[in-house]
Amino acid sequence: MMVRSLRLALFLWAATAALAGAPVRAQASEDAVKAAFLPKFARYIDMPAAAKPSPGQPFYLCLIGRDPFGPLIDRAAANETIDGHAVAVRRFANVDSAAIAGCHIAFVAGSSDEATGQMLVTLRRQATLTITDARMGRARGMIHFTVIDGRVRFRIDQVAASARSITVSSRLLALAVGVNQEP
Repeated sequence: MMVRSLRLALFLWAATAALAGAPVRAQASEDAVKAAFLPKFARYIDMPAAAKPSPGQPFYLCLIGRDPFGPLIDRAAANETIDGHAVAVRRFANVDSAAIAGCHIAFVAGSSDEATGQMLVTLRRQATLTITDARMGRARGMIHFTVIDGRVRFRIDQVAASARSITVSSRLLALAVGVNQEP
């Protein structure tokens, strides 16, 4: 456990340090850091047993709406396993309840705050860790990326996660710049 925590802290430090030195290429670097974060978040959450992948099935990381990552997310996911499950990336232009039923993590980026909010409401019907990005609007998922002083950071809505029976590790909560713990 301590090694995993140290590994995450070192990853976060290296990723954010890379951003601080390259303001001209901040956009590409920012997307690369966020793409690297996405599959790693799954290591620090616990989902209800019914929401976990079956033996032999992949852990699905879904991009719903706009995809700012392109091949960056595919490369990041290809190197990850979550509790013995490979990570597979799926892309959806919008929320189709039948199609997204197997999503374990969903990065949600609608064409507007309202569209993103509607997508998040649809995802509340299942135990899916939702992630949003301040760069793409104000609507917030359980984890919400933001950039502070040139570094990619995130906020966590522990209340929203708990409502879906998702437990966020204290190690991840400690790395967040803000945690909503009040209903």
